This record gives sequence, C-alpha cells and structure tokens, in this order.
Amino acid sequence: MDKLNLESLLRKNIQKLKPYQAKEIPCKIKLDANESPFPVKLSDFISEINIHLNRYPDPEAILLRKALARKVKLSHENIMPGNGSDELIYYLILTFGGPVLYPAPTFAMYGIIAQSVGVETVECSLDNNFDINDEEFLKLIKLKKPRLIFLSSPNNPTGNTFSTDKILKIIEFAQKNSSIVVIDEAYQPFSSKKGFLPFLKDYDNLLILRTLSKIGFAGLRLGYLIGEKNFFYEINKVRLPYNVDSITQYVATEALNRFYPQIKKFICQIIKERQRLYRELLRIQKIKVYPSEANFILLQIENSKSIYRKLIKAGILVRDLSSVINNALRITIGTSEENEEFLKTIKKILGET
Repeated sequence: MDKLNLESLLRKNIQKLKPYQAKEIPCKIKLDANESPFPVKLSDFISEINIHLNRYPDPEAILLRKALARKVKLSHENIMPGNGSDELIYYLILTFGGPVLYPAPTFAMYGIIAQSVGVETVECSLDNNFDINDEEFLKLIKLKKPRLIFLSSPNNPTGNTFSTDKILKIIEFAQKNSSIVVIDEAYQPFSSKKGFLPFLKDYDNLLILRTLSKIGFAGLRLGYLIGEKNFFYEINKVRLPYNVDSITQYVATEALNRFYPQIKKFICQIIKERQRLYRELLRIQKIKVYPSEANFILLQIENSKSIYRKLIKAGILVRDLSSVINNALRITIGTSEENEEFLKTIKKILGET
C-alpha cells in the first residue's frame, strides 16, 4: 500500500511555515516566558468553583465581560474575551484579512497567524532606538494598504513603549486609508505610560488588546479585545462557539472582583525589581542593557548563545533572542531572590565577580 504523501496535501503557505516553539526546559529559576513570578492558587480567592460542568459555558461570557469592563471603565459591550490574545489576533486576521503590517522585531504571532491563514505580511524595521520608523510606516500604509496594523506597546521583545505621537500619526493616517490599528497592550500594566484607552473615542479604526497572562494568570489563557461593538458583530461571524470555558470565566471573574488589590501589589513589586535589576545590569561592563517598560529586560552580550547555555547549566532559564536581535537575551523579572541569583550567576560567567 502506498504511503500518504502528507506534504503534498498541505497548503503552500503552511509548507513554508515554522511552528512557534514554546519549549519547556526544566530549570530551578524560570525567567524566559514573561510570566509573573508570584504563585497564585485558587484557594487565594475562591473557596469552591461553583459551576456545573455538564453545561456549556456562557457563550457571551457576560459576567466576565462586566468584570473586565469595570477595570477599564467601559461598557461590557466594548469587550470581547478570547482564549489568550493569540485567538483574538487569529479572529481579527480571519475576519479582515490582509495585508497585515507590523514592526520588526515584535511579537511573533502577528506574522505566524497571518501566514497560517494565507494573507500577506508586511514588516517595517524599528529604528536604532527600537522606536517606530513612522515615515517608513506611513509609506507602507499608502503602498500596501494593509487591512490590519499591529503595534505592541510596550513592545515584545524590546521592552520599550513606542512614541505616542508616532502611534497617533499612524492611527490618523490609517483611518484615512481604511486600515484598522490594533494596539497590543499586553505589558501596559508595567508601563509608566497610560496606554491608548483614552483615544478609543477619537478613532473608529482603533482596537486595543490586553491580557491577564502577564499579571499572574498565564494558566487561564485569557486575553480580551477592547473597541466599538460593531467590530465584535463582524468578528463573531468567525468566533468559535464557547471559546472561553466555564472554569476560566468563573476563575477570572472572581480574580478580578476579589483578588485585584493583590494583583496590583504584585505588579508594583515586579516594577520595583525591574528597576533594581536594570541598575545592577548597567554596572556590568560586558552587557548592553536596554530600558524597559514591561516585565522583562532585553540585553545584548557577546557570545549570547554560549551565555544562554551556561545559564541553563546553572539552573536559570532565559530567552535566547539571537535569531531576532544579534547577541540578545531577554530576562523576565523574577522574585528578588531569583533576580539576585541571576545577577550572581551571570557575573560569575563573565568573570566580573
């Protein structure tokens, strides 16, 4: 019997696509995935999960949307939750198509999802300060007429926020050219900037992405899209039914209603530790460290791959970004003890103890 030639059945765009790698490498200190370092247990804010698993989830996730809406001071009709921001990015591209324009380097899933559904991707390189090259961006909007523009601010993996005036210029120009701008604010809780929620009322082509993953609930896989409800009417045409399960809806709602003061304390601790870690890294001569408005720090160091492997050998996992930025490592902010161990270890590796 002839064997099935699986590759011949693949769509052309899938043949060229490489899967996103989320590798689990066992290490005592995990500083690679931009998660909160502070453990959160259900028992911290829930005595029992009072839901019936024999029934489907609320397809509209009303209670969850209302809890999210209270935090951003909008109507629940302006909120759409999803199974992580990834699902919502997928729905946006599936609904509106391409070309899809985004800066580089940035969050990899904009490009991966666009390619997976077979739409054109357009990248615009950041400048030497990792800010948006706004003039080049505007040229690409005019030339390529993208349906969707994704801007992650603070940006992953660089950690900086983009200039507000440049983003506003892009939104205004995109509005004139019938392009939707999605500001991904996954890391906004750690930023000194207020973000773009106040501008929603001014621009009918603006959407904002946020998530609970970075502030302590990565295991829930809950992202949410904020914008005018006319967007959600169209996106609902492709949204899978019951896309946010009952347990996630219940736990996230309870966390937002009962546990949010503690979440804010965790965020403050992460910011404080980020500032301390940044100052300490500046003192290490062999490292170039970049300021950050996120829950991680980007640094460049010679022979970064070798340093990365030595850190793993010492039980510390960071993210190797050398395939995206030359000799770059990304360090998630850990607890005070974890950050101290990282500093001690990298100084030892570099001979600066």
